[in-house]
Amino acid sequence: MLLTIDVGNTQTVLGLFDGENLVEHWRLATEPRRTADELALLVNGLLEHGGHRESIAGVSACSTVPRVLNEVRAMCERWFHHVPVVIVEPGIRTGVPVLTDNPKEVGADRIMNTLAAFNLHGGPAVVVDFGTSTNFDVVSARGEFLGGALAPGIEISVDALAARAAQLLKVQIARPRSVIGKNTVEALQSGILYGFAAQIDGIAERIVAELGPGATVIATGGLAPVVLEECRRIDVHEPWLTLIGLRLVFERNA
Repeated sequence: MLLTIDVGNTQTVLGLFDGENLVEHWRLATEPRRTADELALLVNGLLEHGGHRESIAGVSACSTVPRVLNEVRAMCERWFHHVPVVIVEPGIRTGVPVLTDNPKEVGADRIMNTLAAFNLHGGPAVVVDFGTSTNFDVVSARGEFLGGALAPGIEISVDALAARAAQLLKVQIARPRSVIGKNTVEALQSGILYGFAAQIDGIAERIVAELGPGATVIATGGLAPVVLEECRRIDVHEPWLTLIGLRLVFERNA
């Protein structure tokens, strides 16, 4: 089986593939101070709990946090040295041409999303990744990464609002009784839920207008289910898109 590791700014997602099938997945908090041995303790514990530790035949990983990436690399060198390991960084063959001003500044997770989106749905496409930031990754008809848009994520926006407004509390993001809130909680829920849904639809529509007709809009990321039902411009929900990209890049390099 292939172990895939996607280290994001807020959460780390692990997936276990048997061929093309994702058979198990886990979600951990990303802690930049965690050492390679601490990471190994968590990862091995999850694998052993499911009875998968001895079946690992390869590891594929990417990270948007450089410090954690170094620890993931050290963990693999010590604890998974007996299997092929692919870490997405310069020199790895992804098959995705990056057509931006500075390709080196593009996060590895965005490249994995592009690779998986084109493999699953072809192009052109727009990937909306709901994470610490909300990323719009634009895929050409030939599978190239064209660029995109970055917006503050849902959780950090809610946290900032609660921190800066004395009379506003952090609320659970849920659908209120109506768009017109009858109390502070419902007013906040309405503004957050429908505000972000409108943002997603608005940016996606503008990107598709530039790409041309036929573009598929794909949602992914841990926070996607929060607003997905209220978004009118999302065509497909692929919750494990980045992990699928890690599987594909492993097959190209291992």
